[in-house]
This record gives sequence, C-alpha cells and structure tokens, in this order.
Amino acid sequence: MSTPLLVPRTRAGISERLALSAATAEGVHVATADVRAWLEFHRLSCGTAIRRIPFAELDHWSFAPETGDLQHRSGRFFTIEGLHVERPELQWQQPIIVQPEIGILGILAKKFDGVLHFLMQAKMEPGNPNLVQLSPTVQATRSNYTKAHGGAAVKYLEHFLDPDRERVLTDVLQSEHGAWFYRKRNRNMIVEVDGDVPADDEFRWLTLGQIATLLREDNVVNMDARTVLASAPLAPPEPGALSCDADLLAWFTGRRAHHDIRTRRMPLRDIAGWRRDEHSVRRADGRFFRVVAVSVEGAGREVAGWTQPIVEPVGPGLVAFAHRVFDGVPHVLVHARVEGGFLDTAELAPTVQYVPENYLHLPAEQRPPFLDLMLNASPDRIRYSAVHSEEGGRFLNAESRYLIVDTDEETTPTQAPPGYQWVTPGQLNWLAGHTRYVNVQARSLLAVLTTGAAAVSA
Repeated sequence: MSTPLLVPRTRAGISERLALSAATAEGVHVATADVRAWLEFHRLSCGTAIRRIPFAELDHWSFAPETGDLQHRSGRFFTIEGLHVERPELQWQQPIIVQPEIGILGILAKKFDGVLHFLMQAKMEPGNPNLVQLSPTVQATRSNYTKAHGGAAVKYLEHFLDPDRERVLTDVLQSEHGAWFYRKRNRNMIVEVDGDVPADDEFRWLTLGQIATLLREDNVVNMDARTVLASAPLAPPEPGALSCDADLLAWFTGRRAHHDIRTRRMPLRDIAGWRRDEHSVRRADGRFFRVVAVSVEGAGREVAGWTQPIVEPVGPGLVAFAHRVFDGVPHVLVHARVEGGFLDTAELAPTVQYVPENYLHLPAEQRPPFLDLMLNASPDRIRYSAVHSEEGGRFLNAESRYLIVDTDEETTPTQAPPGYQWVTPGQLNWLAGHTRYVNVQARSLLAVLTTGAAAVSA
C-alpha cells in the first residue's frame, strides 16, 4: 500500500495549545512577579552607558562624499539615505533607514507540564528608555548572525536557520515601521522543540499567560516580541463579523489600488526641508524625527561597545484601536495607512497612529481623524493602556501610549468612513499570518488582544 501524498492543509491543535498557554497565568520556571527584578538585574549588571555624540565621533560610520548618505565602512548593517515620496495630494522628502537584509525574530517554544512555554531574553538595546526589555529568543539581523561586527555567535540561532517544518508554529515575513524604514522585513518565527534546551542566565521560559500580564506593564515586552506573538494563530473562534473575509480582502485590495504613491531613494544631502549640523539631521521646523548618533559602552552583547546613528522621534506617540462589540463579537477599527517605506502602498494600521505633538498646533478640524477622540478618552472607556517602545536597535526613546478604547455609534459609526474598516481580532490575526497586511503598530495591539492582556469580550 502506497504512502499517502496528501496532508491536512492545517496542523491540528496549534491554536488550542497556544490558548492553553495563554490561559496559564504562571509557569514552572519563574514567577511573573519576579520578571521585572530579573530584567532590572540585567540592566544594572550589564553596566551599559549610552552617550549622545556628534557625528564626527562615529567609529566606522561616515557621510559619503558623493551622496551625503550615512553609511558603515563595511557596507553592511544599514545606511541612512534620502527618500522622495509623491502622492497626488502632496509630496515630501525625508531621511530613511535602508536595510535590505532580512533579519530573524524567533521565539523557541517547549512544553513543560503539558503547557507551552516560550524562551524569552533579557536583551539590551541602546534606544530602549530602560535599556533592557523582554525580547525574542533570537533577535538578529543578517549582519549580526554572520558576525559582520566581528563579535560572538548569536545564541540558539541554529533552531531558526533550518527548522523542522513540522515544528514551526508560525513563520512569516513582516514589515517594520514604514515611516522610518525603506521596505524593511523580518522573518517572524515560533519554533517548538522537544529536546533539552538549557536557558542561559539572560533567558527565561514563560507561558503566554505570563507574557500577557507583562504586556500590561510599561516598557517590559519589546516590539520584536510583540510582533512575533501577533503572527501566531492565537485568536479565539468567532461566530461572525461585520464583513466576511472575502469582503474584507476586497476592501483592502481596493484601498491599496486606490492610492497612487511613488517613491525613489535619493542622496541624503539633497533632501529638501532638512538640515544637517554636527549633532543631527533634522527638519527645519523641528517636527517628526531627527537622525542623531550615540556611543554604546559596556554593552555585554555580541560586541562590548560601538557607535551608531539612530532615529529619534520628537515626542511620544499615540497608538490606539477604537473598540466596539457588534452582536456580541468584538471589533476594532483599522485604517488602511499609507507610509513611504512600505513595499506595498498601504498596510492595516490602528485607528490612530500619530505623534500628537506634530498636530496639536492645528485647528481641531485639520487634525488626523479620531486623534482628539483618543487623546480625550475617559478612563472608564479605556480597556487597555500601556507605554511601549519601538525597536531599540534603530530608534532612540521612541515611546508610544498604546490604547484600546470603547467607542460608540456617535464617535465611530458602524458604517466606517473611507479608509477605515471594522474587523474582528480573529480576522486581524488571520491577516497577520501573511506578509504585508498588518503594520507593526497594529501587530503590537493585536498581541495584546490575542494573548488576553486586554479583555475584549462584551
């Protein structure tokens, strides 16, 4: 009798095992209440000092004489170039991080006492406001794990370079910040293991329930961990939605086709409206963000110290989902958002994703939709609120207040305005399992929803 050629299109039990882990509030290795102290211990013991420096003090980095682009002498890591963005209604130029290599964001999973635990790392990143946050098992660019910096090997990397397909729980290319990166992608992975995987001192096994508890705290779970968790098939079953999946896809495809956006890279020295001095590249009006340089000393990472350019926003951001329940099913309001660095024209973003400081000088009617609604949300309507920072390897003190806010028919009608659509957490989780549908800010909030860090029931 011949061996069957066909296999089931989906692997049985993955969602159920993830749900059990999310429902397990304490793991077998470390108490949730002790994780903060463990992270603080590593922050103090690493002895890292971050110092702002003028560009002239950058080691191995310089502005190219022909273009003014900021680049590493090895030609690796990343460059900061100029980007010209043109849309029918406006155009602009800006600096942009160009890093074409695909990095790995990977989390190892293993059963203990019948419950999946996830190997999380206490990782120092120079841009984190508190330096050390809870990170994936592996968080490395190709330049890192091929040792372009001449440093030590990346721990546990072997589990993600050539994993057994039957042990992969999720594996998807995801975008990063389209306002600051040019077409940047990372491979988001969760790989299950059976054998003995000793956890070094800077690693701990945690359940999804423990991670959900930590997601309720400020600046504990880093961006890379949030995006990996958002890509896992975690959403609970739903009886229906305002729009079926086919209609949702048709709407989003229509929004992408509707937007006419053209981008081209250009020399950094030629971008209009920006000034370069010895300490920064910044807009003449001081808005949005600036490029600065830092020195990292005593890092305790693959290399002990280095200098690098880094992007710093001008103020804290606000990232928020409007939340409503229709016929007993939770929905959030997504925005088909255009950003110059996206590979496609748009990705699904939160209802609000702005740095308020850039817009509060405008009259209320000229501010972005729903911004004032979220800024003025009453405490009794806020289902979730925490401050999270963005990727600390490229962004300095890039913090945002992440919110999920109950709204009503008057403020966010059932018939969403153009460019917006109501979706269920399950629909968003389904789309996050595919490339370039859900942006990184929406994935952070999705991780909050699917792990149970925020209650979204009626």
